Amino acid sequence: MTPSSLNNTSAKVFSRQIEYITVTVAGQLLGLAIDRVHDVFVASEMTSVPLASREIAGLLNLRGRVVTAISLRKRLHLPDLEACERRMAVGLEYHGEAYGLLVDEVGEVLKLDPEGLQPNPVHMDPKWAGLSEGVYQLHDRLLIILDVESVLKFDTQLAA
Repeated sequence: MTPSSLNNTSAKVFSRQIEYITVTVAGQLLGLAIDRVHDVFVASEMTSVPLASREIAGLLNLRGRVVTAISLRKRLHLPDLEACERRMAVGLEYHGEAYGLLVDEVGEVLKLDPEGLQPNPVHMDPKWAGLSEGVYQLHDRLLIILDVESVLKFDTQLAA
């Protein structure tokens, strides 16, 4: 192999990897494809939305843009955290609208081989499985890959 063909081979292997930003909710590690993420920010000063779906935590102003804050805990049918000063959010775009997905913590970016993505375990809670594209088995824990479309699809949208 020539040095140039070796570089092409390593570039192909590297380009096949998918980058995921990791977040934690209720101690569970979750991943979002980084190409879907626009921002990571601290959610503050939310305005409540009367009669909104229970998952909608409120509206935020992010650099002059109105962002709908979605509680991933409520979306997964988990209890909310006690009032905390710093709520982290991951900014996503869906059908031209801006959303901030509220999470417990934001972690690191992982580069993973798409061939390592496995189907959801059969014993996974259906509420979680319905929002998941699949899982990666990491060294010490399971990484659930979130399906952004499923996370941001609400019953009220289905009825419209």
